Amino acid sequence: MDRIIERKRGFQWKKHWPWVAGAAFLLFVVYWLLFASHASTLRVSAEDITISEVSRAEFKDYVRTNGQVLPIQVVQISPEEGGIVVEKVVEEGTMVHRGDIIVRLSNSSLDLQILNAEAELAEKQNLLRNTQVAMLQDRLNNQTEQAQLDMDTQRKQRNYEQFLQLYERGLVSNEDFLRAQEDYQLAQQKRSLISRRLQQDSIYRTVQMDQMEDNLDNMRRNVVLVRQRKDNLEVRSAIDGELGLLDVELGQSIQPGQKIGQINDLSDYKVQAEIDEHYIDRVRQGLTATFVRGDRTYQLQVRKVYPEVRQGKFRCDFIFRGSRPENIRTGQTYYLDLELGQPEQAVLIPRGTFFQATGGQWIFVLDKSDSKAYRRNIRIGRQNPQYYEVLEGLEPGERVVTSGYEAFSNNEVLVIR
Repeated sequence: MDRIIERKRGFQWKKHWPWVAGAAFLLFVVYWLLFASHASTLRVSAEDITISEVSRAEFKDYVRTNGQVLPIQVVQISPEEGGIVVEKVVEEGTMVHRGDIIVRLSNSSLDLQILNAEAELAEKQNLLRNTQVAMLQDRLNNQTEQAQLDMDTQRKQRNYEQFLQLYERGLVSNEDFLRAQEDYQLAQQKRSLISRRLQQDSIYRTVQMDQMEDNLDNMRRNVVLVRQRKDNLEVRSAIDGELGLLDVELGQSIQPGQKIGQINDLSDYKVQAEIDEHYIDRVRQGLTATFVRGDRTYQLQVRKVYPEVRQGKFRCDFIFRGSRPENIRTGQTYYLDLELGQPEQAVLIPRGTFFQATGGQWIFVLDKSDSKAYRRNIRIGRQNPQYYEVLEGLEPGERVVTSGYEAFSNNEVLVIR
């Protein structure tokens, strides 16, 4: 006899589990699309990162650098004349005065030049004296000739006047009268010509004598200069100071203008520092700097900024304002704080190695639970050895990750354990 099977009512897992699984999957997809974050996430340990707080405080615009003490002035020792070193009068480290002999040189070629110049001067002097004697003799001869022509003209004039009177009385012939007249006129012309020649000769001799005197003066000055070159074989100190370097040896050949040493002017000191090229447009003459030595703070002022950049740095010279440290010595190193501007209120974050990876364009900001940190774009302005100035993107009280980002710079969310 057949048995009637009753139909079960209600939920049956074996029958409906595909529908349950599909609904769950659909809900998961909807949740993931609406609520879940698509950002790349990385889990990090709180012990492996540095967390700093954003604050609003006074920002001191300065840069820290180290500077080396140098003499206020360094004078190079370069001989004007070359030669062989025959004596080192003083040694390195000796205090010298202006005009003191440091090195003596010998130059046989210069000695020969002096002898030749003196011999040429003597020859020119003899030539000038002989020329003066010859010109004086010519002048006397010309004066004698002029005197004779004057006398001859006077005689011809007297003879002409006598013939004129006789001719007017008819006592001489016309030919004799004309001959006397022509002789007188010729004598006048000769006297006029010799007068003009003597005048031109006088002008010429004067010019010639002046030129010879000028040449002789030039030769005298040349001899004086050559003798002074002899004096230049004694290399002397140009200032009072300390002989800091003397790179010569006895018997060494020195060329004119060759650097053989230097003299340090120790009347005062300067501090020379190398600063990162990032600040080259902000460092200018007149800015102040400070450094601490012992229990005292000393002030400096920018004296000179060198525009040349080498290996990412430029040089800057500082001079002291006020007192100097006791026992200051060349070569000492001071750590300087160079002020670039006046202190101002600003939003600040402590300096950290995150800047190397982000360039200051973004940073990880923690949420209120401190369990996650999200990447956020920011804008950083000035910086000093302690803080960065934040212009946009952060508010005081927020917490940020300031340690290095090398391990997670490509992620957008950090889950902090």
